[in-house]
Amino acid sequence: MEWLSVADFLATDPQALVERLAFADQQRFSRNQGQQLLAWAETVRILETALRAWAVAADWHLVLEYDMRRLGRRLDAVLITPLAVIVLEFKTGLSPADAQARRQADDYALDLEIFHSASLHHPIFSIVVAASAVPGSIAWPFMFPGFVDASLTASSTSLGGLLREIWTRLPPSARPIDVTDWARAPYRPVPGIVDAACTLYAQHGVADISTARAEAHNLTTTKDAILAAIADARQNLHHVILFVTGIPGAGKTLCGLNAVFGAGRDLDATFLTGNPTLVHVLREALARDAGGGNRDRLRAAHLKTKASVQKLPDFRDEYVRNGDVPSEHVIVIDEAQRAWDEKQAVRATATRAVPLTQSEPAHLLDIMARHADWAAIICLIGGGQEIHDGEGGLAEWGTALLARPGWKVVAAPETLQAGSPRQRLPMMVGMDVQDSLHLSVPMRSLRNAAAASWVEAVLAGEINAAKAIAEAGPTLPYVLCRDLEIMRQHLRASCRGERRSGLIGSSSGKRRRADGLGAELDHLDKDAVAHWFLNRWPEDVRASEALETVATEFACQGLELDYVGLCWGGDMVWLPEQRAWLSRKFKGTDWQLNRHPDAIAHRTNTYRVLLTRARYQTVIWVPRGDHADRTRDPVQLDCIAGLLQACGVTLLQTGTKSEPETRHPMLL
Repeated sequence: MEWLSVADFLATDPQALVERLAFADQQRFSRNQGQQLLAWAETVRILETALRAWAVAADWHLVLEYDMRRLGRRLDAVLITPLAVIVLEFKTGLSPADAQARRQADDYALDLEIFHSASLHHPIFSIVVAASAVPGSIAWPFMFPGFVDASLTASSTSLGGLLREIWTRLPPSARPIDVTDWARAPYRPVPGIVDAACTLYAQHGVADISTARAEAHNLTTTKDAILAAIADARQNLHHVILFVTGIPGAGKTLCGLNAVFGAGRDLDATFLTGNPTLVHVLREALARDAGGGNRDRLRAAHLKTKASVQKLPDFRDEYVRNGDVPSEHVIVIDEAQRAWDEKQAVRATATRAVPLTQSEPAHLLDIMARHADWAAIICLIGGGQEIHDGEGGLAEWGTALLARPGWKVVAAPETLQAGSPRQRLPMMVGMDVQDSLHLSVPMRSLRNAAAASWVEAVLAGEINAAKAIAEAGPTLPYVLCRDLEIMRQHLRASCRGERRSGLIGSSSGKRRRADGLGAELDHLDKDAVAHWFLNRWPEDVRASEALETVATEFACQGLELDYVGLCWGGDMVWLPEQRAWLSRKFKGTDWQLNRHPDAIAHRTNTYRVLLTRARYQTVIWVPRGDHADRTRDPVQLDCIAGLLQACGVTLLQTGTKSEPETRHPMLL
């Protein structure tokens, strides 16, 4: 990153500046250096032309190659003026991909507004600069503190005039930007799981994924505890298993990925999950990022990522069948509490090529114990995420470990405190209980750190507690909508830059089809999943942002979207008289009650998963129903909407514009 006043920039030899940029770039990235040098030379030339003729600009400051800490991206240039921040993204030309260029520039500006503490009270503009661009007319809006303009376009010759026009239209500020303060202010982005995985895979550490959380039990503390346990096992030659707990969206998966792509990189570590959607999305995202658009590199990257992110059943079956010592010394098991108990493992695999004879935890412990020297298993535990029959919980791991005393057990205290016996570990001889292995701070919900607590209160039917959380502020990241088209309009208006939205709903919400939402994302189709989570609309109608296909809990668990449209189904209805939720399933021509405790728990967990998928906001769509259709009773649906409003959710009205993205709570 190069920081200098515009006056110093204009006095600096352009070639010397390009050489400084090249030297800094080589320290972190591997690029086509010749092409990059030409791009920098062109950037410096355009900036010099635009700024030299504008006397006021001499008092401005310029940052070149500002590190955005996301996927190794760096912003081409930022102009810091006393009244506004101006983001500049330089392109060699605008083509059919110009929408992508504007989206990227817009995203950079939004990231600065949300995650850079000194940018809060000032307008932010983003400009895509291309030599061949044909700038259009501009409808200048009213500019206010915190205003983030949609991306503008300038050519190499029109940039200077556009900068002058912006400056003349800016209102006076009661708090002019102090350049020194801006330079020192922390920029703490909180990337989504896909961005974070790609950053780690590109050999950046968790420190490069700087979070806006500073509490003791944060991501860095947990990461350090995991790596220390791995190092201890390797040095002192023993087998260790760690149980890492955390609330939904607190960063458990990120910690696991860091163990694989960080310290575990040289140990042939692997990330295991029984969630096929997570495997497909992570593999494809990592391959696309590593491939850089080159077909041959993309093919090689696909092969390489298969070893880093694996389906747990494939790993399990391979080593149960061949009896070999695994090549991996470290395995990370995502949502480990969902591993099969013995009854389910034997029943589900009885007719398969590799029949299991004991529980999944027992098999996995035996597989890793084949290492004569050392091995480490990191179990990521997310309470309330069980959505399948036969998931044994922590008790199943405890049973397997009690029969295998050779393992050193390191666990978060929450593993011993769960209310349900199935979700508790037994206290074992020599167990090391560490507070640092619990992630209590939510990273996913950027608008309100108490969102997860609010969800728990709603699902427990605790109306007063939920309302108190909503009223305590900041703004609750949930709104209610009764009109499907209004929800679609709101989601599309909200998703600027690289932000993305999508529709999600319960797999048991079968009567959505009456409202035109019968199409569900096939979570077992890896191509469909990759298109839905990674591609962009309107370029690709298969993308989530088309808002046509609903992802169920099986497709979205472990992943996230910036804005979510949650389609509430008739499988979970509120009974105001009993002040309780009623769990149902649709069979034949009507709803039937779920009576088994596990079925009821799975339905509650389904909505916990669905309600915790958004980074910025969840729009909960409750259909109005039809009096002529007993399967879509308007009275029952109105009760659901009424309960949500009683819990503090506001109604999204017709014509409501997208609300501005609020600051990350720790930056307020």
